Amino acid sequence: MKGAAKVTTKELMLGNQAFARGAYEAGCKVSAAYPGTPSTEISENIAKYDEIYSEWSPNEKVALEVAIGASISGVRALASMKHVGLNVAADPLFTASYTGVNGGLVIIVADDPGLYSSQNEQDTRAIARAAKVPVLEPSDSAEAKEFVKFAYELSEKYDTPVIIRSTTRLSHSQGLVELSDRIDIEDKPYNRDIAKYVMMPGNAKGRHLAVEKRELALIKDSCNFPINRVEYNDTKIGIITSGIPYQYVKEALPEVSVLKLGTVNPLPKGLIEEFASRVEKLYIVEELDPIIEEQVKSWGINAIGKEIFTVQGEYSANMLRKAIKGEDITYHAVEGIPNRPPILCPGCPHRSVYTILKKLKLHAAGDIGCYTLGAVAPLSVVDTTICMGASISTLHGMEKAKGKEYIKDWVAVIGDSTFLHTGVNSLINMVYNKSTGTVLILDNSTTGMTGHQDHAATGKTLKGEVTYAVDLEKLCRAIGVPNVYVVNAYDGKKLEQTIKEAVASDEIAVIIAQAPCVLLKKASITRKYYIDQEKCKKCGLCMKPGCPAKTKNENGDIVINETMCNGCSLCVDFCKFDAIKAIE
Repeated sequence: MKGAAKVTTKELMLGNQAFARGAYEAGCKVSAAYPGTPSTEISENIAKYDEIYSEWSPNEKVALEVAIGASISGVRALASMKHVGLNVAADPLFTASYTGVNGGLVIIVADDPGLYSSQNEQDTRAIARAAKVPVLEPSDSAEAKEFVKFAYELSEKYDTPVIIRSTTRLSHSQGLVELSDRIDIEDKPYNRDIAKYVMMPGNAKGRHLAVEKRELALIKDSCNFPINRVEYNDTKIGIITSGIPYQYVKEALPEVSVLKLGTVNPLPKGLIEEFASRVEKLYIVEELDPIIEEQVKSWGINAIGKEIFTVQGEYSANMLRKAIKGEDITYHAVEGIPNRPPILCPGCPHRSVYTILKKLKLHAAGDIGCYTLGAVAPLSVVDTTICMGASISTLHGMEKAKGKEYIKDWVAVIGDSTFLHTGVNSLINMVYNKSTGTVLILDNSTTGMTGHQDHAATGKTLKGEVTYAVDLEKLCRAIGVPNVYVVNAYDGKKLEQTIKEAVASDEIAVIIAQAPCVLLKKASITRKYYIDQEKCKKCGLCMKPGCPAKTKNENGDIVINETMCNGCSLCVDFCKFDAIKAIE
């Protein structure tokens, strides 16, 4: 790495904070992202640096294209996303690998071993290998910051985008980070180069040769990168590892020799071969797919990997002790502790919608967001969840497969942020291909699941600046949807009537169920409720929506926890005996 800037202080930082700090210190000027756990805090922290233009883009593909444009113009740029977001951004990624860069281009991708907040456990390294893009993997917050700076140097030296792979554990754990001054990077001049930046077949053939040449150079040069290091101890056991698993190795097996890889694609072949030759038994410890293992074994090196380690979930120090040494010091949780499955918040406007859908015995093709929780008991309305924007396309596919009558038992549900992410194209497809069906846009005025980020319909940017807000109703009408309804999500009677009319129709209908997330400051709910026990018949109807603010006490009385109640009044609509009263 180049000479470090002057260290000013030390600070305890989340991995995501450290990534943001690294971009700042490296002289990054443009950052674009779509929020997605566990990567969201990267952009939220970058937004605090005035020297960096930062934005929430409508989706990850757009975010990466913004960063690519900034890079081509000559400045250092960043795109950040979670692992499934890289799927959305794969199209520009694979081509940017061919075009290369002008200013440095870094892409931070956070994988989610353990499925803490994702629909799959895919491994970013596999996509990067296919795209022939180098990948760096830090193991703590200090490295997170420094690897970003090193990534920009690699990007510009080797004319390539560079991916930094994080995981939930790294992104959301804290470590001590040395802060340095921001370095001033002069903008690179833009020189028109059609053969490099216009990827039509004739030009792409030439650029593919450049990519293969770059790959060979990286394989050779990475053997001397400072982020790849060997720690020789007892050579009876050698372990090749990277990222967070390195921490588990050092905790569980401090006596062994370790090759800690900072570069996980392409691999430093010479360095690995040398290390393997000096240890008696070689293990490869990597979370998720055997990306390192398969390559090492293909070189004729004997190693132990997924024969004893799982391809699922997070690793731990104890798992390694048990697998390698046969030791088990697991601390078991106290028996009898109940599970706490995720559930919609008290007063959530989505609960109102799902309660009505269940009453009407409708199936819902679901999407990615808080409202995915409509799949779990007691609501149990959502039947499918595939990926961002898939609810509308799934509904359309069902209609084309089974016809108009079949689809009258179904609706699609999608959030406002997800609709703008990839739902718009799906709705255009329904209109264009003469489909029928009812789409509910659950508009809670935020990107709720990832922590209340703004989007193109909220009227605020990532920096908090006031901007134009997309009007979802006008957008749907402009697409050509013949029936668009806007209903207060808490107005149960009107919402039920509107849904009945929409599903009975032979046309496309979009129902925008509006009500701000109850955790937002602009949410208007201020009342709280209690149950008049003298009037309550204990029929349990008010319990059907599954609001966590409502429970039964030891006497069998249904009670409302006033500290949790958000006053949505949904339970009031269910009570036939006027037993639920507003607190005056």
